Amino acid sequence: MRVKTMLFFLSLIIAVPAMNLQAQHKSNDVIGLWLTEDKDAQVEIFQREGKFYGKITWLKEPIDEETGKPKTDKKNPDPKLRSLPTLGMEMLKGFSFDGKNEWSGGEIYDAGNGKTYRSYMSLEGKDKLKIRGYIGISLLGRNTYWTRVQ
Repeated sequence: MRVKTMLFFLSLIIAVPAMNLQAQHKSNDVIGLWLTEDKDAQVEIFQREGKFYGKITWLKEPIDEETGKPKTDKKNPDPKLRSLPTLGMEMLKGFSFDGKNEWSGGEIYDAGNGKTYRSYMSLEGKDKLKIRGYIGISLLGRNTYWTRVQ
């Protein structure tokens, strides 16, 4: 019985560091082109001055049905910004890498409702990105999952 207990603890000692190695990423692992969960937009995540940002580079439906012109940010709370095009818009701003598996301290802008949420991102595998947007504390929010295109 004692040998079994020792083998169990020995296996834990070996397994825990191995699990941690699998979960750790490099800061630039999030960089690339991502397809949103609804598959209606692609967002390019890039690094600028040590922080991570994302801009819309493709829209499934780039033309506004009402106007026949390229879609704009018409639900933006700032009336001066409502005429800016959705394509090319920076919707992820100011994320920092924590050294393991999370990019936090950023914001995500939802052009669908014109609201900005605090946010963090984490990779769930090489090609799946979890983004959580929230108000106040992260318990009061929702997740979206993006798939890597490139």
